[in-house]
Amino acid sequence: MFEGHDPYLVALSVAIASLGGYTGFALAARIRNTPGVSNRLLLAGAAAFLAVGIWTMHFVGMLAAPLPPDTVYLVLPTIISFLICALVVGISLFFVSIGEPSLKRVASSAVLLGVGIASMHYVGIHGLAGPFGIVHDRSMVLLSFVVAVVTAYGGLRAFLAQQEGVRLIVSSIAFGVAVSGMHYTAMLGMHFEPLTGEVHHHLGGGLAASQQILSIIVAVLCFVIAAGFLLSLVPDPRRQAAAVPASDPASQPDAPEPAVQAAAVPRPMAAPLGGLGQPPRAPAPRLPVEGADGTHFIETANVRSVRADAHYTRVHDGTRERMCPWSISEAEAQLDPSLFLRVHRSHIVAIPHVALVRKEGDGAVLELDGPSPHMVPVSRAKIAEVKARLGLANRRQA
Repeated sequence: MFEGHDPYLVALSVAIASLGGYTGFALAARIRNTPGVSNRLLLAGAAAFLAVGIWTMHFVGMLAAPLPPDTVYLVLPTIISFLICALVVGISLFFVSIGEPSLKRVASSAVLLGVGIASMHYVGIHGLAGPFGIVHDRSMVLLSFVVAVVTAYGGLRAFLAQQEGVRLIVSSIAFGVAVSGMHYTAMLGMHFEPLTGEVHHHLGGGLAASQQILSIIVAVLCFVIAAGFLLSLVPDPRRQAAAVPASDPASQPDAPEPAVQAAAVPRPMAAPLGGLGQPPRAPAPRLPVEGADGTHFIETANVRSVRADAHYTRVHDGTRERMCPWSISEAEAQLDPSLFLRVHRSHIVAIPHVALVRKEGDGAVLELDGPSPHMVPVSRAKIAEVKARLGLANRRQA
């Protein structure tokens, strides 16, 4: 399979695919664990790094291959191959990020992603131009598509992993080896046939780039992937504090305390969370969450936090976030005030599930327990109330 290939470039292609996979999966894993950051931004970053990793691996592999002399790369098919890769990766990640990650949903996304990766490869291959024609072995084409689909399934399963660490590293290495395996399997079934001068002249039209230009582009993308990989390893203890919007008056160090706080009137515990001035209502025993097949309901005892997301909310059940059709105000009014507290204008937490509290800038951060612990910011105006609810009101501040 690797006969005539440059072994160093082959190794680099596998490494690039693995680094791109790690960076993309690491960003995707933070979607459920980082409050206050746009899921769309993280999802776009994950899809971008995965797509760039796959596409760069392909062309590093092409530079490693023993191609005929005077081979050039047609610009249009090369660009289209990248667009195909970016599109199918983005759609697949989005498809599995909404609703329940059922086997059917993940499998269908894997088929879409695998077919897209293989299509990217063959479109890029036919971007080669020179005094030759390209012939493919049909059995190897079929095998490469199978490898691509299996690769996609493993990659999406890694995306759905709830933690980082060794599991993510192993998944990324397996992803890099599998994507590279698809490429070199397809290359094994590809053959060059010489063409006559007239045919070559006819096919030689169109904007083209030499292997030297492609090498420069690939080198730049390799640096981008390496930089993204290194940045994903840098710990950022202030990420949660940065999630507090700068426009929140409570987050400003010199901002005056709200009028309610200045009045020092204790909030009645018998009222609903958002029910000051509203008729009392019985706390909701369950919260609605949207799934792929309809609306599900989860017990409030399993809810760790509720986060505002535009006109809706995201409910964290200790494992992952799911979309709730309620607004943050509606959720505040419906939940039991003896168990839940709005600690920030965008966050409600379940007090019994608080496992850790620490000072963070002018505010604080709470860690909530569960199979996938996550952090929630606390605004400065809410620190005293949070400490009182946690039984820390009489403790001296460190």
